[in-house]
Amino acid sequence: MDICQYLRDNGISFERYDHEPVFTCEEADRLCIPGDSAKTKNLFLRDRKGKRHILVTVGASKSVDIRAMESLLGARGLSFASPGRMEKFLGLTPGSVTILGIANDPGCLVEVVVDSDLCSCPAMQCHPNTNTSTLVISLADVMKFIRITGHDPRILPVPACDRGA
Repeated sequence: MDICQYLRDNGISFERYDHEPVFTCEEADRLCIPGDSAKTKNLFLRDRKGKRHILVTVGASKSVDIRAMESLLGARGLSFASPGRMEKFLGLTPGSVTILGIANDPGCLVEVVVDSDLCSCPAMQCHPNTNTSTLVISLADVMKFIRITGHDPRILPVPACDRGA
């Protein structure tokens, strides 16, 4: 799927910045994308039994406490999903995980969690299902996109790890 065309077809505005492939937030930090949009990272998690799959979007600098997420979401044994599951549920590969991948989940099998800290940002940076570009999309349009795909976003205060421990 051409995600940029999907966004245009659904009236979602974006600015596109093409760049060399980036695989980590540290590599993405070196990109010079103008404006005050939030840099994001995405965690694709699964529960112990592999019945629940959760895409968590947070600010790029946040270190997520996955154990604390278990109680927040009522899930047991959360861990990172395998590349195979990532491909199956989001049509993505490691290094390209993005909230825009839910367009590849028409059955809405993936739960979407957006960190409430991002709600104060005017816009977010997202990969367009590949790590060779970054899109800047307003927060309102990101929420519109999530709903258009049929997903119901959960806006939650994603717990951070205590870096001093």
